Amino acid sequence: MEILVPGGDPQIPGNKQEQEQQGDSSSTQFHGDKARTSKRYWVLLVINYSSLFIGSVSSSLLSRFYFIHGGSSRWVSTWVQSAGFPLLLLPVYIPPLFNTTKRRPFSHFTPKLLLISVLIGFMMGFNNFLFSWGISYLSVSTSSLLLSSQLAFNLVLSVILVKQKVTFSNLNCVVLLTMSSVLLALGSSHDRPNGVSQAHYFLGFFSILGAGLLFALYLPVMEMVYRKVYCFAMVMEMQLVMEIAATVLATLGMAFDGGFGDMRKEGQEGFDLGSQAYWLTVVFNVVTWQLCFMGTAGMVFLTTSLTGGICMTALMSMNVLGGVLVYGDAFKGVKVVSTILCVWGFCSYVYGDYIKTKVEGKEKKDQVMEMVQIVSDGD
Repeated sequence: MEILVPGGDPQIPGNKQEQEQQGDSSSTQFHGDKARTSKRYWVLLVINYSSLFIGSVSSSLLSRFYFIHGGSSRWVSTWVQSAGFPLLLLPVYIPPLFNTTKRRPFSHFTPKLLLISVLIGFMMGFNNFLFSWGISYLSVSTSSLLLSSQLAFNLVLSVILVKQKVTFSNLNCVVLLTMSSVLLALGSSHDRPNGVSQAHYFLGFFSILGAGLLFALYLPVMEMVYRKVYCFAMVMEMQLVMEIAATVLATLGMAFDGGFGDMRKEGQEGFDLGSQAYWLTVVFNVVTWQLCFMGTAGMVFLTTSLTGGICMTALMSMNVLGGVLVYGDAFKGVKVVSTILCVWGFCSYVYGDYIKTKVEGKEKKDQVMEMVQIVSDGD
């Protein structure tokens, strides 16, 4: 008699030793992925933050590039944010091929986890659409700084959903970054791209705020889910399912709203840099968005949802500078002050986290010394 394991191969009930070994391997890998003292943790952290850095900056610039040079379909812009999901097959299936892990892909993927991943994927798909709508009407620098407002929502939701402790450093960071967004909102309505009416500007403004709110909900929800996954490989498996769900939603929108026809028309004659440049823009958009989302998921798994949100917000200043350097966005007055507040808030959080880690390390060391002293006195 065979028992089918969801996402895995048939297993023989009598072969308990193999199942126990696989469970022990998953547990060991889980602790290795999450333990800050292990080299694997720091390697994964560097890889994921690098992916987040490259993906976030590049995808924002490329999305704006698409609209500047004749792209007009918001469904196409939405679709490219998740259509690169096949790239996630690499981190899912390559490690087992090289025998770096005994765990089989999707071997611990339950129907409940599948349902959660699909539902979150649909939410991501709608979030992608709001972002595409907003970026089509706003400059890169303005939309990037507005997205930093998600951090205030993130802190509140993290406190409610994952019992995040509020400290002076993270509260100070959230306040500064929120002030940055408010200043920008009050002072940059004149900084809208050519041809964008005031009504469309505010439509894009609130679309970006909506995307920030949804993303702020996504982060702590994912932290709750990741507490029950075994290892980083499962994070990538969940990300794959979520991206597939988001792609299905975007594909349905394109099918009903003529998005595929728009893509074909834009590729042939609508893009002012030519057909080859259009398809290269689409391909690079697909790749960079996957890097961004993969890095985000990895940061939440390895740290916390609040830390992941703060790291993303810190990259907003890089997006602002990218918009200034690449597209000549205005960078003076309120926008300068907003960027300074953004950097100041992030630095205060990093410093606070460093002090907290140092204090916790000293406390653990003192506890160990006390235990050693007690043992010595007993002898």
